[in-house]
Amino acid sequence: MRKKKAGYNWYKLLLCGLVFFVIGGTAFCMVAESKESAEKRAEAEAERKAEEAAERKAEEAARARKESLSLVPGVPAGTLEPDQDEKIVYLTFDDGPSQNTEQVLDIPDEYDAKATFFVTNEFPDYVSLLKEEVRRGHVIGVHTYSHDYAEIYQSTDAYFADIEQMQAVIREQTGRATKILRFPGGTSNTVSARYCDGIMHTLSEEVTRQGYAYYDWNATNGDGDTGLSADALVAQAKREIGSQEVVMLLMHDGAGNEASVEALPEILRYCQEQGYEFRVIDETTPQFHHHINN
Repeated sequence: MRKKKAGYNWYKLLLCGLVFFVIGGTAFCMVAESKESAEKRAEAEAERKAEEAAERKAEEAARARKESLSLVPGVPAGTLEPDQDEKIVYLTFDDGPSQNTEQVLDIPDEYDAKATFFVTNEFPDYVSLLKEEVRRGHVIGVHTYSHDYAEIYQSTDAYFADIEQMQAVIREQTGRATKILRFPGGTSNTVSARYCDGIMHTLSEEVTRQGYAYYDWNATNGDGDTGLSADALVAQAKREIGSQEVVMLLMHDGAGNEASVEALPEILRYCQEQGYEFRVIDETTPQFHHHINN
């Protein structure tokens, strides 16, 4: 009887051990899965908050720009005056030409769209594309030769010396200079104050005196931040275009703007669907100016 009892106890201990092993393993897996799920939820929540923060930042920037806009005398702030009931969008690209420009030139052809390119010499291997931009019916404006804030905004003389360098490149490639320009950072930029106090007030008056028409913008796709995805660029462009009758849309075709190329077809489709007519900047285009902060 004692042998039977001992055998029975041994079997019972083994069974209990197996039960505890199964329960412990299951609990461990549940804890591990719970921890993994919690980490995934935390990551998703962090991504959601980051996206919301980016959207808020974009909306605040757009709102701030619109609140500070001013136009040529007689045109209400924050708008461009359309012809009758027309909806107009001016596609503008800064910082090229670069390795992205050829694709940017191809895409508008599919939508019967023309654009205005505010050009630099940051990527001299691609300056021959200036000639191609003109050949395809686009318009060229000067954006500066170097796009170096510290250099161009140190003085009025430094700015115009840089502009004339770029005009020489434009003349060489296209046969003529341009009388439209855009300031790096727009006239509302405050970075210039690091190099020369009040220079944007001085330059805005002086370029006008010299016969230039300068253009800021009232919408952007946000590609000045090269970390944004194509989807984010499309979403921001749609938000900023909003219900405006006339849109001066800022985009970039410089190096690092590959997402802009990817986003462009959807932005052009959206503009078409909303009934906008694509136009280039010319002598009839109202000058669109930000409020000057320096």
